[in-house]
Amino acid sequence: MKKKTVTRSNLPLNHEQAICRSFLVFFNPLLFAVMSTVVSGQDSVRIMTDVNTPLHAMQPDYDIPYVVPEPEDVKKVLDKIYNYLDEVTPPKIMDQRIGKEIEDLTKLDSNSWFMPGDFRLCSYEWGVTYAGMLLAGEVTGDSKYTGYTVKRLEFLGKVAGHYRSLVEKSPGMRIPVRSILEPRALDDAGAMCAAMIKTRRAGLSSELQPMIDNYIDFISYQQFRLSDGTLARNRPLPNTIWLDDLFMSVPALAQMGKLTGEEKYYDDAVSQILQFTQRMYNYEKNLFMHGWVQDMEPHPQFHWARANGWAVMAMIELLDVLPEDHRGRELVMKVLRAHVSGLAACQSGKGFWHQLLDRRDSYLETSATAIYTYSIARAINKGYVDEKAYGPMVLLAWNAVSTKVNSRGQVEGTCVGTGMAFDPAFYYYRPISVYAAHGYGPVLLAGAEVLSLLKNFRAEINDSALMMYKKRND
Repeated sequence: MKKKTVTRSNLPLNHEQAICRSFLVFFNPLLFAVMSTVVSGQDSVRIMTDVNTPLHAMQPDYDIPYVVPEPEDVKKVLDKIYNYLDEVTPPKIMDQRIGKEIEDLTKLDSNSWFMPGDFRLCSYEWGVTYAGMLLAGEVTGDSKYTGYTVKRLEFLGKVAGHYRSLVEKSPGMRIPVRSILEPRALDDAGAMCAAMIKTRRAGLSSELQPMIDNYIDFISYQQFRLSDGTLARNRPLPNTIWLDDLFMSVPALAQMGKLTGEEKYYDDAVSQILQFTQRMYNYEKNLFMHGWVQDMEPHPQFHWARANGWAVMAMIELLDVLPEDHRGRELVMKVLRAHVSGLAACQSGKGFWHQLLDRRDSYLETSATAIYTYSIARAINKGYVDEKAYGPMVLLAWNAVSTKVNSRGQVEGTCVGTGMAFDPAFYYYRPISVYAAHGYGPVLLAGAEVLSLLKNFRAEINDSALMMYKKRND
């Protein structure tokens, strides 16, 4: 008879071991699956099966944090961006001949220029950044954000005021505020104008009106339009509509309507939304094409992410101030809701959106993701779209965006300035840079609006999935 080998694995359990195993089986199958082999003396871990483990509770290996964001963590992201931007965008002007700051603005001349920083102080991208700082200040109650915008806009107003009189005497002289005094494109005027009116309406500054009036005059009366009044450009081809121009015009027009009470500004803003939609909206995909040319047939459709972001944000900004009884309100709302559904269908599993929305092999892009985060979160907060349907994807998007703000406060993964094209390679290979100014304002707006979302609704993980609910006391 073969002698039986006695090992620790086939020794009978003592009383204490038996009780321990029973406890594990009853109270924690997952822990039992791992620990039962330790009790029996084996070195390897037992394979988890459907019998010994609740597999549905296993933690996935997410690339992006799959959590409800903590408000304090959102604020930390905003603080990092603020600290970086406050450092690298000095509101100062210098004598280029000697490289010294000019503190007495009456001494400005053709040799004076803004002190170099990482970003320009009067670009459309920085108009979005000023608006983002204002919203961050409003939501958090932290005055440093508001102060950032007020300090720089008032500085620009003083500089522009001085050069205004100089240019009258010496037309054509070289000046650092040409885009303010003599805007030549919607890029020069729209976003800056909207941010200034928001600052003015909030009672934060009374010195901005001359710049506001000059900007809105350009948008309303000087910018090229098609025969039906649709804002257009003559590049890269004659009679071209750029989707970007919805944001470079509509928020400023809408804000001017709110500031003055004049219906004509609301009417123009609504007309732009509807006329762009008529020409550029794909009703099957619920996405906008980037560019439309009057004499082109057919129109190649490239659904560039950031341009779709400018469009959805323009509608949000318009609805924020458009009177409830305006005849165009429901039409704009209908386009917004359809567009949000189209954007939602394109979100990647990592929470970002692709550079070309419907081409999943194009890269994941940060600025567009931030714009969608802000716009859809605000649409939820305003009651335009359903929080249950879109709240979880907004939180996922914010979690994704937050991973792109580095320790210095720079926003990574942002596509640089982009013209219009009718071939895919142009969009696929656009560079990204932390110095692409387009990323900063959208991330500030997104973080601030997500903070409001977390205040207005209850978000939690339920059965492993992000869910959004009304507040318990509703």
